[in-house]
Amino acid sequence: MANIREIQSRINSVKDTMKITNAMYMISSSKMTQAKKKLADTEPYFYALQGEISRILRHLPELEHPFFDRREKIPAEERRIASVVITADKGLAGAYNHNVLKLEEEILARPGAHRLYVVGELGRHYFAKRGVEIDTNFQYTVQKPTMHRARDIAGVLVDQFRAGELDEIYIVYTRMENSVQSDAEVLKLLPLERSSFGEMKMPLNMYREAIELYPSAEAVMDSIVPNYVTGMIYGCLVEAYASEHNARMMAMKAATDSAQSLIHDLSIVYNRARQAAITQEITEVCGGARAQQNR
Repeated sequence: MANIREIQSRINSVKDTMKITNAMYMISSSKMTQAKKKLADTEPYFYALQGEISRILRHLPELEHPFFDRREKIPAEERRIASVVITADKGLAGAYNHNVLKLEEEILARPGAHRLYVVGELGRHYFAKRGVEIDTNFQYTVQKPTMHRARDIAGVLVDQFRAGELDEIYIVYTRMENSVQSDAEVLKLLPLERSSFGEMKMPLNMYREAIELYPSAEAVMDSIVPNYVTGMIYGCLVEAYASEHNARMMAMKAATDSAQSLIHDLSIVYNRARQAAITQEITEVCGGARAQQNR
């Protein structure tokens, strides 16, 4: 009977765990839906900014601007490289954090002077344990990404790039391809690449819309590009937030399914043990009755 009680206790424990994993699945599902809606609501504005930069480059292909300066004269070992790493604040999300951290480790292995910015508690703990210095200009959580937070991050990075303190700026985050697949990737924020804006040679006889840049093309770029970088960072924050909860949904669903399977197996073991105990009791009663008859 003690064995039966142990099995029953374990079944109840697994059921309690399954309730928790199922609740976490539902919470992550709701948060992911909200994040996707926020991204869909703000994307048109930043796509419009990208389109305006593309128009300017199409009309002024010879335009030189500091935001497009690759600083090729600086050797690789002397280049100052910044990385913004977006991780989760906690685990229980499968390989979500591992994939992001692995990509950042590859960047840190490159030659150059690296500066690390981390959004998310888990990432900060990971690099702190390994003795990697983390810049403290901003230390945010990844919960509820906002435009204000993205603007603060972009302001710090753009100012340091303009001042020559940084030569390259990357952001490492997770992009959600669909409901079952998310990929960690590295996105270059600065300097901007002309190829990213669909720059192409147009036939001379093709119509070009007239545009007026006031007070100058450089001044317009000075205004547009920081907002564009802000939009890129905000998009990455929201994408990472949605990807995190998508990964947690999948992990919690797998845990719930495993719990159901374990409960099924334990129920079979419980029924067999219970049946064996009943059979043993019947055998003992019959043996006792037979002994009384023989007496």
